[in-house]
Amino acid sequence: MTSTDLLTFDTLPERFATLDELDEFMSRPTPETVRELATLDGDIIVLGVAGKMGVGLARMLKRAAPDKRVVGVARFTEEGVRERLEEAGVEAITADLLDREQVEALPKLPNVIYMAGLKFDFRGREDFLWAMNTLVPSYVGEAFRASRIVALSTIHVYPWTDPRRGGATEDTPPLARSGEYANSVVGRERTFQYLSRVHGTPGRIVRFVYAIDMRYGVLQEIAGWVRTRTPIPLATGNVNIQWQGDAINHFARLLTRVETPASAINIGGPENVSVRRIAESFGERWGIEPVFEGEESDLALLVNCDRAAAELGNPVVPVERMVDWVADWVENEMPLYGKPSKFQIRDGVF
Repeated sequence: MTSTDLLTFDTLPERFATLDELDEFMSRPTPETVRELATLDGDIIVLGVAGKMGVGLARMLKRAAPDKRVVGVARFTEEGVRERLEEAGVEAITADLLDREQVEALPKLPNVIYMAGLKFDFRGREDFLWAMNTLVPSYVGEAFRASRIVALSTIHVYPWTDPRRGGATEDTPPLARSGEYANSVVGRERTFQYLSRVHGTPGRIVRFVYAIDMRYGVLQEIAGWVRTRTPIPLATGNVNIQWQGDAINHFARLLTRVETPASAINIGGPENVSVRRIAESFGERWGIEPVFEGEESDLALLVNCDRAAAELGNPVVPVERMVDWVADWVENEMPLYGKPSKFQIRDGVF
């Protein structure tokens, strides 16, 4: 692997002309990831690999550690996902993680990155939400009790905080606040932590912020609102974000930083990002005056990522570069996922 194949500040492009260019860049490892995975004992399995972040993560792992076996597990209901993984050298296994026997039949590799879960479109099937976010972790925690487990969580387990106070730290207890999603993810965390304590399974719980990709995410949504002159809600006036490529590198590197029992860590960028300022930045590029709705609330869903900065360093991609990329992508009407983050939702019902 050459230096031009790595995610570094010196290799950041000016723009992405095609989906292939974006996906290639999104799956680049950092030099730190390459170096640290070389010290990691054993192969890696990614559970819930077929989501928006999982494919890029699995491809990045294989690029960073080509001699390791990298396995991706999902139901693979979306056409083409399995083929993309296999083309990248990732072994794809079809399994339903809600089936305990299928989980137990998976290869027991020493390193697990857990990305399964449900957030959106659960109304009317709240029991399925809870099953995905609590039963599946119990099956995985038992079946992979001899492995290291890095389990993806969310900042939605935290209470709303005053943006002027720097955000919630890992010492802030996860609060069962409004909305079944947040409550169920607290259940996910506690299940992994309980089984980690019982079996001595080393792990980390990743309380992750909003991922930024050209095709979805907070910046793409704000850009779309500015472009179409749609009123931009300001009640949730500040957000945490991180380039998705930085995020998946941090997830991988946490495999070398597991603790027993599994401990939480906030993963995200160092900035408290203003929704108003981001909208104005897009507007300046396009000569459009953003339309705002309401005023910034005294409370927002924000986390402090100082611990991640101390352990992993700050992300490679700065906010201003992400804004440039998203502006170019939206201006050129490039493909979108059509799956909003709903960061502005304040009642916990997504």
